[in-house]
Amino acid sequence: MGQNPSVPRPGARFQVIGAGLSRTGTASFSAALETILDGPVYHGGTQITMGPPIEIKSWVRILQYWLDDKGADRLTTMKLIRHRLDGFTAVTDAPCSQLFEELMEMYPNAKVICTTRDPVSWEESMSQIHHMALLWFLRGVLLPLPGMRHFVHYISLLKKQWVKIYGTTNPNRTIYEQHIAWLKEVVPEDRLMFFDVKDGWEPLCKALDKEVPKDKPFPRINDGAAIDQIARYHIRRGLTRWSAICAMIGVTVALELQIFFNIFYK
Repeated sequence: MGQNPSVPRPGARFQVIGAGLSRTGTASFSAALETILDGPVYHGGTQITMGPPIEIKSWVRILQYWLDDKGADRLTTMKLIRHRLDGFTAVTDAPCSQLFEELMEMYPNAKVICTTRDPVSWEESMSQIHHMALLWFLRGVLLPLPGMRHFVHYISLLKKQWVKIYGTTNPNRTIYEQHIAWLKEVVPEDRLMFFDVKDGWEPLCKALDKEVPKDKPFPRINDGAAIDQIARYHIRRGLTRWSAICAMIGVTVALELQIFFNIFYK
């Protein structure tokens, strides 16, 4: 977890819907859940950016259906989500943190847990990610990469998701407060928990009726550092792929020119 995608385990029982917004400790939360639920957890950011191309392509399709918001499309959306989450014990991070209503219907026995953070620091952190996702050169740099070439389109769909739910794409404190209010309004009190990863194992294990892991510290993953590293990794991959493509084009042009000169100047 953090930078390594999880692998689904056939037969795993789905138990937790992570409804916390991105940059609220979702990577640490996911790693903690993997320990106490003893099974793989689907962390959206990690699976989509570091998993196989089918991950991001699937969520592009899911979000397109979800945004249409028709009866048949909603059923298709839920079917596709269930297929993507099959074999996992929980899901966290975007885009599922905004799909908790559908997930509650699909998994009626799952606990809804929203990771929390100081709204001011959350706004500052999200603003950095918002800026990074809008870098003008991303689409071109990522084009040679089979999965990540869809990243800019995926982000555009996430923005549409936010507009539909919150009325804006600007990650401000109002959205944070609106998300919390939405959860309190929709999720039954006995099914909802708010959790700050700074509080460690005890409240989380108590809510899920699990034993506190012995001699194992609560995972502390720096979401911001992980995202920065993943971004650099893919940009480096894209530039390397472009270099190889340009080199191949150069060799091809050189060979064509050589053939041309051999034919006409001998």
